[in-house]
Order: sequence, then structure tokens, then C-alpha cells
Amino acid sequence: MKHVVPESARGLRLDQHLAQSLPALSRARVQALIEGGHVTIDGQPARAAQRVKGLESVEYRVPEPEAAEPQAQELPLTVVFEDRHLLVLNKAAGMVVHPGAGNRDGTLVNALLHRVKDLGGVGGVLRPGLVHRLDKDTSGLMVVAKHDQALEALQRAFAARDVEKIYLALVHGQPDDQGTFRTLYGRHPRQRLRFSGKVKTGKSAVTHYRVTTRLQAAALVEVTLETGRTHQIRAHFSEAGFPLWGDALYGGVRRGDPVVIARQALHAFRLSFLHPKTGKPLSFETDPPADFQAAVKALTPARR
Repeated sequence: MKHVVPESARGLRLDQHLAQSLPALSRARVQALIEGGHVTIDGQPARAAQRVKGLESVEYRVPEPEAAEPQAQELPLTVVFEDRHLLVLNKAAGMVVHPGAGNRDGTLVNALLHRVKDLGGVGGVLRPGLVHRLDKDTSGLMVVAKHDQALEALQRAFAARDVEKIYLALVHGQPDDQGTFRTLYGRHPRQRLRFSGKVKTGKSAVTHYRVTTRLQAAALVEVTLETGRTHQIRAHFSEAGFPLWGDALYGGVRRGDPVVIARQALHAFRLSFLHPKTGKPLSFETDPPADFQAAVKALTPARR
């Protein structure tokens, strides 16, 4: 594809100008294309930091995404329930859910393909069996479907909000005893890795919470989601002034504060739904992992 730099862009960095002029590409994506040799300016290899003068001819190519089929890998999984229709597992913090850029293997999908022999292709090749997901550094309960009928039934239940999802979060500050964040929601307009409830257009996002324990400059909160948007809990609490401890992306790592946890303090501790085949109510709970419990202990006021 070709693009002519307008004279009004004179003085801008090339990556900055292209990100502004090509809304389908983020600045990070533009930089990756330049580094990959997919961008030229006046026929010469481009550099992200070079300043444009105006009227240059830029040619760029966006390569087709790689769609490599995930491979089965024997990786540790903590399964809390399993039958021939589904399994419920306790995902460890640090495990990516499905393969993607920078994470071609070692993911939950790779582990599931090893454990469930006929899982490949259930709901798609790249994300087989996945009904929902958790962020890499969020721990806790997930349900995985073993066949297409179970997957479709569970997806309908999630879409209809017939699934109870409750999280534990350790937040900075002292929020009200209980409350609800009800906002529009979408990608942050300037910081492309983040999401925001302060957008002018977007999807609805609803987060309910109640404080269960007040700690030293912190609170342990129980969070119930009506909607399951990416980073929803993290973004809502951050924008309310109560970012999650350890969450560097959303302002939860603050200068002068003790380092009590090395990831966002978020754990999916309860998951309840109707069995997709039998209709029987199922409900599961898991305690937070050791790093989360240690963080709570570190922030518990000392007894006098």
C-alpha cells in the first residue's frame, strides 16, 4: 500500500505520523512493521524515529497473520472438576490462556490439548474449548468445553449473564463499603495497551463490589461481574482511584509503597453455572494462591 506524507506532517516522527494517518494500525504495530522491514520511504528502508519533511512516498505491507495450529504440551494444570462434557480448572497466575504474538506455546491451550485428546477444533483451531478467558497474571477458575454442543450452551449462558463470576481483588485505598461501576467501555484513546470506562462510545461494562476486609492503605474486595470486558475490573478500579496492588499497567505500582505482590492482585475465586448437558447447578470456589495471601498478610495492620 502507498501513502504520501502531507506537508502538514513536517517534523513528526515517521511512526507517529503513520499511526495518526492509518487508524487501523496502532503505533506499536507501525513500529513492528518498520522493524520487520515492511515499510519503505522514498524506496529506502524506513526508520521509526526519522523525521518526515512532507511529500515523501511511503510504501507499507501488512503481512498475513500467522495461524499456526497450537501443539499439545504436557504442562501442569490444576483441574477441580471434569466429566465428558467440560472441565473446570484453577489457572495459575503467569499462564497465558491461548497462543498469540510472543506466546506461541506454553499456554493453557497447549496444556488442554495434551489433557483432552479430542479437544482440537472445538470452537476453532486457535482457541479450542475456550468459553471465556483470564488475563495472563490473573489466577483462578475457568470452564472449558470438551465438545461443540457444550461450548455453544456455555457461550449462550455467558452471553445471557446466567453465569456467576466472582473475583477477589486487593486494591489501593479505602473504597466505599460497596458500590457499582457502570460505564461505557473501550480501548484507551491514547494508551493502546489499556482499556477505559471513560470513553465516548463503546460497550456497556458493569462491575459490582463489596469490601470484605479493610487493610493498611488497602482493601480486600469481592467483585461480581455483569459483563466480562477485557481488563474490566482493573480499569474500573483504577479510574475510580483504587488500582489493584501490583498492577503496573493501571497504576497499581506506586513509588514508596511496599512490593507485596509481583502481578495484579486479582483472583477468580467463584464460578457458578448450569451444566450444559444435565442442567444441574454447578458451583466452584478456590482459595487465592500463596502470593495473593502473602500480600494480604503483608498489608494487615499489626495488632497492638
